[in-house]
Amino acid sequence: MYKFPKGLYVDVRIEETFDTKIGFKKLTLEEHKIRNNKGAFIRVFDGRRWYYSSTTDIDGIQAQIDTLAEMAAANPDILEHPIVKAFEVNQDRILQYDKESVTDIPVEEKQDLLESYLALIRDPVIVHHSSFYVDNKTVKSIYTSKGTRVTFDKQTCGIRINLELASGENKNQTSATRAGVFFEDLLNLEDFFQTEFDKSVTFTRDAEPVIPGEYPVLLSPEATGVFTHESFGHKSESDFMVGDETMKAEWALGKRIGKDLLTIIDDGTVLGNGYVPYDDEGTKGRKTYIITNGILSGRLHSIATAAQLGESLTGNARAMNFEFEPIVRMTTTYIEKGERPLKDIISEMNNGIYVETIKHGSGMSTFTLAPARAYKIENGKITKPVKVSVVTGNVFTTLADVDAVSEEFELVSFVGGGCGKMEQWPLPVGFGGPYTRVKKLKVQ
Repeated sequence: MYKFPKGLYVDVRIEETFDTKIGFKKLTLEEHKIRNNKGAFIRVFDGRRWYYSSTTDIDGIQAQIDTLAEMAAANPDILEHPIVKAFEVNQDRILQYDKESVTDIPVEEKQDLLESYLALIRDPVIVHHSSFYVDNKTVKSIYTSKGTRVTFDKQTCGIRINLELASGENKNQTSATRAGVFFEDLLNLEDFFQTEFDKSVTFTRDAEPVIPGEYPVLLSPEATGVFTHESFGHKSESDFMVGDETMKAEWALGKRIGKDLLTIIDDGTVLGNGYVPYDDEGTKGRKTYIITNGILSGRLHSIATAAQLGESLTGNARAMNFEFEPIVRMTTTYIEKGERPLKDIISEMNNGIYVETIKHGSGMSTFTLAPARAYKIENGKITKPVKVSVVTGNVFTTLADVDAVSEEFELVSFVGGGCGKMEQWPLPVGFGGPYTRVKKLKVQ
């Protein structure tokens, strides 16, 4: 397809995207966008440095390759370079969404669906709300001078309804969201959204400030996912370790950091926001065990980091779009489900906290979770709602204190927003897991 210059490694990533965004403030339409975009990211490597270019001129890709090649120094041994040798050669075509594409759904139908859920908001405790429907379909092709030729598509859609609530002196901000792969995944969700609205109203009206202290904490699948992503997933991205001997020692493979019941996985083959059948370097997506039965067993890699650390590829080189270079990023990251029923785990807790939904989270060595809804657990039962500003802990201490994971399990995706790293934000990712109990966390 392209004429690749001799003595250089070259890859070309072409992306064709379709996006819809429909936004409301209360019942007033504020945003109504449909966008089609197409562009390419081109890289040339001569064994010493990389040369990059991005363009929306698809017909001019060959000219971009030639221009970058003129800057580089031809290397007759380029194929023997450790980084170039590490690149996989894949040839594949995976197009799953030709027949059930979000591009085929009339925009009026998308807007009508969102408005039907907004009609459920009737309680005066909900004093303001904003909302949006979003979807995306991307077709991506990757061509390399080593012979990779892959084309695949991915698709997501979702609804997010942000709520502002007030009951007397009590105020709250929260959201109700649902993501899917197909438009039909968002249909017939009246019961889900009504339940979310009712829970938020009750929480705002009845929640009392938590008594600060250390508690056993039960995390919902959503809270488990945010904790796993923010506090642990980023630490597993190996570009943090290249050249940092302290981080490498802290992250030594084979080190025990949790009980046997704790296994953490990053999996690019799961459909949804984190779906990456091939990463942005053409590496095949796969299931990577980062922790296996409490033992550090892997980390996430791009081609460069895998070559530099002498480890296997994982398919985690991702870019936000064709304007950016691929860097090490998570796909769908989660704690593997356990074998215990949730009811049994709760029955063992006499004075704990249940974190049901999350506003946001952050962290590296120390993490912070800001709950949207949290509840007391008393004498083996989830009881009254409590206002919790933050739940905090040390990552490795917390992982060691995970003492129960449920057989109940759920994976979720962000609707609006995503993962941020360096200047690349928001990148779609998936997350989730079982209900996870931590023996002790700081709650305030």
